[in-house]
Amino acid sequence: MMAQLQARAVTRGVAEMPQACSWNCGSIKNSMSAVRQHRAPHMPYSRLLLSLAPAAILHNTTAAASAAEAPAAPSTAWDQRTIRLPSKPRGCHVMTREIAKQVPEIQNFEVGMANFFLLHTSASLTINENASPDVPLDLNDALDKLAPEGNHYRHLDEGYDDMPAHVKSSLMGASLDIPISHGRLALGTWQGIYLNEHRNHGGARSVVVTIQGRPRSDGKSFSQWR
Repeated sequence: MMAQLQARAVTRGVAEMPQACSWNCGSIKNSMSAVRQHRAPHMPYSRLLLSLAPAAILHNTTAAASAAEAPAAPSTAWDQRTIRLPSKPRGCHVMTREIAKQVPEIQNFEVGMANFFLLHTSASLTINENASPDVPLDLNDALDKLAPEGNHYRHLDEGYDDMPAHVKSSLMGASLDIPISHGRLALGTWQGIYLNEHRNHGGARSVVVTIQGRPRSDGKSFSQWR
């Protein structure tokens, strides 16, 4: 098959051969009589042209054939699922391991992005320190000062803690975009994913996780915790 490809390329490319060839390109370019002079009896023209062709043409033809036979690069893949986080008391909670445990598909990706979208208006997601247990407590205290409970709100139908929860949710946000690197969420050493529960009894919370990226070329998965 390689010889056929080379022969076809040379036959089509005679008129396009470089002028700087060591053999007389111009004579073949202007007249096929020069080719007949070099042809032995019963020798196919394709074989003769191959013997006269410059190395550059053969190299380019070989490279093109090799590229056509090479395996395709890994394509972009998508994955999506909805996870459910257990009910938490009012406050800020580090949930990184719980979330990663429910989304093992992350381990299949060499590089990518993961979007976490919270399906609620009285809770929120954020990234903050995962080491000191005082940080979640101080963060919740700060949010309570920014949006305190009281009868100064118009929307009181669902309790005094409801409208402040909506304010906090808008301040903190309902989604996160986190890069994936070698099967893991590419978080900093001291970074963790927080679920901020802004109601006294919010119940379980649902999060849609959407992943886009390039899977491992060998089809295997990375270890989750290394």
